[in-house]
Amino acid sequence: MLKVGKLDSDLLKASVIDKIKFRRPEVLVRAGVGEDCAVIDFGEYECVMSTDPITASVADIGRLAIHISCNDIASNGIQPVGIMLAVMLPIGTTKKDVENIMAQAAEAAEACGVEIIGGHTEVTPAVNKPVIVSTAIGRGKKWQSASAEDIQVGDYIIMTKSAGLEGTGIIASDYEEELLKVLTREEIETAKQLLDDVSVVKEGTVAGEIGTNGMHDVTEGGILGAIWEMCQIAGVGAQVWGDEVLVADVTKKICKYYGIQYMRLISSGSMIIMAKPEKKDEILKKLAVAGVAARVIGRIVPAEEGLTITENGVTEPIDPPRADELYKVVK
Repeated sequence: MLKVGKLDSDLLKASVIDKIKFRRPEVLVRAGVGEDCAVIDFGEYECVMSTDPITASVADIGRLAIHISCNDIASNGIQPVGIMLAVMLPIGTTKKDVENIMAQAAEAAEACGVEIIGGHTEVTPAVNKPVIVSTAIGRGKKWQSASAEDIQVGDYIIMTKSAGLEGTGIIASDYEEELLKVLTREEIETAKQLLDDVSVVKEGTVAGEIGTNGMHDVTEGGILGAIWEMCQIAGVGAQVWGDEVLVADVTKKICKYYGIQYMRLISSGSMIIMAKPEKKDEILKKLAVAGVAARVIGRIVPAEEGLTITENGVTEPIDPPRADELYKVVK
């Protein structure tokens, strides 16, 4: 029986990706472990596409459905243009529930500058809580989009915002009463408000204009999962400086209460940016001007040095991504 969450990398490759045999010459970037976006040749332009589900959140599902796919497009340094939503609702859903979900989605779409261009909505016994699958589309000049394949030894690893950002907001929103055992009302509101920062469109476009060696919005698997996936694509190693990782105090408290790791907690809203040494300072400066918190948290090393994290003076290997820590809380 498979575990809850994303398929592990080996199973994904063997049972899903390796089954795809037919290839089209127009596809510039296709399905692969760690690849969040497909890129299709449209002559002078390229079409960048990404699809993602929202299954673990109820209170903010409409908003998150927009941001999670737009973030993937922004991770390629491309502005998202359109988004489609497949909305599956459980029996018992009310008209008010639908209106709330779509009001969230519409507000988030406007904030991202992306139009909701279609989709599908139904009530079905196949789900016991709302599920949304969103597909975002972006357009850029040919070869404009960034790729983790460009990562080079010596690149700096920059993260934005805060580790565990999305997971913190989801847990605080869905388990507010339980968290009153260890948090104040003010702390819970602070945690819930983190979901206001789940978009990485701003940092993706800012860094994309300067030029990067790849970006990755931090979704399931957290900060360490994102770095591992990028390094797998590029065939390199990494040294992560755990003491430099940005994380909110309220995230630490929630993670301590539930016994979970914030560096492996879903973190939409945080971006991993691989920066050439000569572009690192410019990226950090421009992000600061844009009001986005960012910090260097590591560096790329040769593959034979492996992937490691050093925290409190202790160095340990970074394991492949597994089921996100969120699923230890959201049953």
